[in-house]
Amino acid sequence: MAAEKAVTLTLLSDLTPPSLERAWLTSPHPTLPLVATCSSDKTVRVYSLTNFRLLSTISGGHKRSVRTCAWKPNISGESVLATGSFDATVGIWRRWDNYEETARQRQQRNGVQNEDWIEAEEGEEEDDEEWRFAVLLDGHDSEVKSVSWSASGALLATCSRDKSIWIWEDLDDGDNNFETVAVMQEHEGDVKCVAWHPTEECLASGSYDDTVRIWREDIDDWGQVACIRGHGGTVWGVDWEATENVPSSSDASSAQVESWKQWHALAGPRLATCSHDKTVRVWRRQPKAPASALGASGIPSIIRPSGTDETWEEDAILPTAHVLSIYAIAWSRRTGLLASVGADGRIVVYEERFVSQTSEPMETDSSTPAEVEATAPHLPTEWKIIAIVDGAHGIYEINHVAWAKRADRSRDERKEEEVLVSTADDGSIKVWNITR
Repeated sequence: MAAEKAVTLTLLSDLTPPSLERAWLTSPHPTLPLVATCSSDKTVRVYSLTNFRLLSTISGGHKRSVRTCAWKPNISGESVLATGSFDATVGIWRRWDNYEETARQRQQRNGVQNEDWIEAEEGEEEDDEEWRFAVLLDGHDSEVKSVSWSASGALLATCSRDKSIWIWEDLDDGDNNFETVAVMQEHEGDVKCVAWHPTEECLASGSYDDTVRIWREDIDDWGQVACIRGHGGTVWGVDWEATENVPSSSDASSAQVESWKQWHALAGPRLATCSHDKTVRVWRRQPKAPASALGASGIPSIIRPSGTDETWEEDAILPTAHVLSIYAIAWSRRTGLLASVGADGRIVVYEERFVSQTSEPMETDSSTPAEVEATAPHLPTEWKIIAIVDGAHGIYEINHVAWAKRADRSRDERKEEEVLVSTADDGSIKVWNITR
């Protein structure tokens, strides 16, 4: 299958050494040029994105495969990693962010003067003891499939084969104490994935029951506010759009782009999902009707706490590109590009573009601009495939894909470039560069 335009996805490097067993997922650090990869060998490996070498191996906390991991956001001076395992437990690991200090001490010890310590040390592995196993969260009855931190870092969501979703609060009291906030059990099958909204305490989940569900807290009680049906198979992955995302606008006027932004601000970030049915779909929340678009406070009701259910509608089904299950998707927070991977070993990159229009949206004299924006459909867009790599990991299935900030020496320092990181059944983790 040919890509729609001249965009290339080229292999930048493998992360070395790879795991000798299946690698499930790779999580980029929110601020440092690091990624953590979890594996069937019961460990998590931390690699540098500067030279693509192994820095640390985290082991000893789990008795079975480590299926998932996620870095805690909004924390300085320390890295905190949550891990979920097939042993039904969730681990919390901590490490002071002193990689460079440790390296300088080694340079002095070994007489190395090169300031680029990572290259000078040839990727020498850090001691496992530098990672502290802080706490084990025990509650699930079966394999933990996904973990996700809220945008504030205060809440951790976990989901399991036991059909439940747990929400834990990090009490941040200096004693590594976590409190169980909620246990949700509405899904009728394994819960495969959870992901927090980029700014709100709103959680999305995907399941073996073919549904996507949206969860919010209402008066100190967490509950389901939407059950999204549309996929014809297991929902393997979910990912949120960035709050400031705008489709490619080369063919759109500034007025059209501004109108889209206003509608997007009311509806909020969209949600992308992928499934065993070989489709990637995008969903959008329906803003309130004109009569209730503005509350007494003058604040749009869509962003005020509400106990009522939300209406989520299908915004798009992306062009068909996979011939087997799609296991993971990643929606770039910087460029708006979306990537998917799956059982067919293929990496696909999509771009959303405005569809050319000859006329501007009309406003009526009887409605305010806010009311028009709340009810009018957003400007039409279309998704195009811009890059495909077949057999990206040879014959092996690809389990996960993630966007990360490029940090190696070959990058263009005048730009904030991104790379794609793919993770596969053979234990390999590959870093890809996308060029236009």
